[in-house]
Order: sequence, then C-alpha cells, then structure tokens
Amino acid sequence: MSAPSFVTVFALYPDLTQLDFTGPHQVLCRIPGATTIIASRMGGEIEAEGGLVIGRTTPLADIERCDLICVPGGMTATQAALDEEFVAHVRRLALGARYVTSVCTGSLILGAAGLLQGKRAACHWAWRSLLTEFGAIPDEGRVVRDGNIFTGGGVTAGIDFAFTMLTEISGEAYAKALTLGLEYAPSPPYGGGRPELADEATLRLVSGNMNKVMPQRLAEAQEAGRRLSRYATSP
Repeated sequence: MSAPSFVTVFALYPDLTQLDFTGPHQVLCRIPGATTIIASRMGGEIEAEGGLVIGRTTPLADIERCDLICVPGGMTATQAALDEEFVAHVRRLALGARYVTSVCTGSLILGAAGLLQGKRAACHWAWRSLLTEFGAIPDEGRVVRDGNIFTGGGVTAGIDFAFTMLTEISGEAYAKALTLGLEYAPSPPYGGGRPELADEATLRLVSGNMNKVMPQRLAEAQEAGRRLSRYATSP
C-alpha cells in the first residue's frame, strides 16, 4: 500500500482550547488525498478546555513523520511547553515537516521547541509578548508566515489560518470552493474582537482577567525559554 501523499498531525495536550484545534481541523482534514492524525503525548483521550473529550488520539512517539504539524493553543500552553517529552516530539516532527504551524498560544510551544528563534510569529494578543522568551519576533497579524512557519492569532484566527494553509497546499480554487461549502462568512454581533477595536471598558475588563494569570504564565514561559540552550542551533 502506498503512503499517503500528505500527512497532517495535530499535537494536543490537556486543557487545550478546543476551537484552536477543531476550527483548523474542519478545514485541513479536507486536503485532497491527505491523512489527518490527532496525536498527544500518551495517546488515548485528551480533555480539552470546557470538558470536551477528544478520543482515540495517537501517541506522538508512534508517528514517524508528517508534512504539516499544527499545535493548538490553550490556557495551559506554557505548562505544555515545560513537558519535555511533548516538546521533543513536536520538535522532531517539525524538523522533518514541510509546514510548521500553530494557533493562538500554540506558538509558545513551537518557541519552546526551538523553532521560532529569529522568526516572526502570531499569538493571542494577551500573551503575544511571551514569544520574546523564545527569541521570536511577535507579530500582530492574524495569520503570519515566516518561511515554512505559519502561525495564527487568537482562537478564531485558526480558521483563517487553516484556509491560508489550504490555499498554499491545494490551491486558491479549492480553498474558495470549501469557503463556500462551509459557508464561512463571519459576521459577529460585536466588532470588538481585537484590542484596538474593543471599547475601553471591555478591554479593561478582559485585560484585568488576563493579568491575574500573567505572572504564572510568564514564569512558565521564562523557564521554557531557559531550556532552549539544549538546542545548539535553530532549524
């Protein structure tokens, strides 16, 4: 039996933000002729944020290679960045992949794997500054490309990221057709989904909530950043 022409791997971890994964998955699993593998460090079930259980994930150690690796984000991303076995598998697969990608704070995990040094990368606006702990260049773009690295901003940007990847891999005509097929025509009831668009009171409220957990996330990112010394050179 011939090998699949294109292999996509989603690398999951406990308490990830499910839309960071399920949004891109809805698009990327439709790459013609491709195989999509949902993976985690141990395999089996992974419980995402909000209690959604994702079952039958493949152990990362069982995956030899992939063409595209995608790491979703979550409030536990900086904890996952300290999971040395998980990060080592992300790095191993990424170094052999055509495309290295992430959504939201998944870029912090790519950073912890030594994949973003000197690279521009997107992240959720509240945690974007943490990218500097890994030698990355924070970029405010909703979807950012630097070489073969594609990173999406916060949560819903994962769908835009996925269509960007689909265009890259399968062509504009196919991506346009799937955009229509999925009726992807976002029209939110409120237009304040980015800090520069939000009203002052809303921005103050959300920023205040994020700031409550920033010390822990910063400490975890700094520790993950210190571990980068294990990589003699960046890819």
